[in-house]
Amino acid sequence: MSLRELATELAKKERTVTDHVTETLRRLDGLADGPWANLVAARCDDQALADAALLDAELAADRWRSPLHGVAIAVKDNIDVAGLPTRCGSAVRADAPPAEQDSAIVAALREAGAIVVAKAHLHEFAYGDTGAENPAGPAAHPQDPQRITGGSSSGSAALVARGVVPLAVGTDTGCSVRLPAALCGVTGFLPGAGALRTDGVFPLAPSLDRVGLLTADSVDAGLAFGAIPGVARTPWPVAGLRVGRLRDEIFDAHDPEVTAAVDRAAERLRAAGAEVVDVHLPRSAELAALYPRISGPEAAAVHAEPIAARAADYTPGVRGRIEAHLSDGAVDYIAALRTRAELRAETDRVLRRERGVTALLAPTAGVRAPLIGQEEIAGTAVRAELLRMCAPLSVLAPATISVPAPDVDGLPIGIQIAGLGAAPGAERIPGTHPAETITLAAALAAGS
Repeated sequence: MSLRELATELAKKERTVTDHVTETLRRLDGLADGPWANLVAARCDDQALADAALLDAELAADRWRSPLHGVAIAVKDNIDVAGLPTRCGSAVRADAPPAEQDSAIVAALREAGAIVVAKAHLHEFAYGDTGAENPAGPAAHPQDPQRITGGSSSGSAALVARGVVPLAVGTDTGCSVRLPAALCGVTGFLPGAGALRTDGVFPLAPSLDRVGLLTADSVDAGLAFGAIPGVARTPWPVAGLRVGRLRDEIFDAHDPEVTAAVDRAAERLRAAGAEVVDVHLPRSAELAALYPRISGPEAAAVHAEPIAARAADYTPGVRGRIEAHLSDGAVDYIAALRTRAELRAETDRVLRRERGVTALLAPTAGVRAPLIGQEEIAGTAVRAELLRMCAPLSVLAPATISVPAPDVDGLPIGIQIAGLGAAPGAERIPGTHPAETITLAAALAAGS
């Protein structure tokens, strides 16, 4: 059942919140003896049922908070949920005490009526894109347990893909909402920088970290995002939007089926009334190289003290990535921040202001889900290949959504749409978030 179908049933009192939460807990129980058992990092059954009873009472009194009223959700385990430990998928935090208060995103979702039922598996400390490095073992792909989910929001994506919850919360620094969404065949929506607060999220690279939402499709993503208190979306018609299809070498896919899927996506957007043109990111190679120059030193700063004291408790891959940046110099880091500001401004000027491009279109990843333990794809390290198409857009930090490509056989393929904001001359309403990404993603799904 989609989020919108569930929300309608709950609002009309055709199903009680308690029944929905009880069913969700049973689905969580059903994971226990199979390959997806470790998707769940922690549960809060008693609190979830108590919250359900309260929200049922509100509905009985004709109090309805939002389309998320009574909806069971999962939360990535680097995000604080009051009463549950935030272990970040690491033995380093195995003895972490329960969080004393909710993170900003969990508090906002609770205010909207959502009910947390579980915390979800992640790649250790959110520092990896496979979902394979975690003391509980790799997260298994929802269709083929021999394959990766992608990371780092591995459990969040897989729980939605398995139909356990209709909505999950993740975080994304370089690719960590969009990539697992793409590999698992769900939608990962990453609002623009600052749209959702990161208070109470254990940081990876603070200047790049963002909170995102995972749902079955783009319509559910728009519904969930719009239900969060303090969020206002501006609806955009597809007709008249100019979409730039990214043609830089960075976005060339190894899998020809991925390229074909983007071709079909472009044609579908044209059929819906959008104009699709080929574009290049200004200084694209330089933009791609910026991601590790910013994320690496920031992650090393976060982990400098714990890795000095407990290096053996980190998984080898994550420990190696942190240690590789412990000696990075401040001069290069500050230069990278300055270059990021320049490239953001140049991209806005060249693509949005001069060419009138409202959104960008590209694959989310150039391959489908690799096997667990696979080290290379087409001669490239798996981690580098999976990160390649998301990281440049992470540096630019626009609102971005990854949706399953329509008409695909076999393992899913993800299509990435990044919004550049209002076209030149278009009116913007202060305090709103442009919804061109969700609008275009919905157009891709229409008729599929």
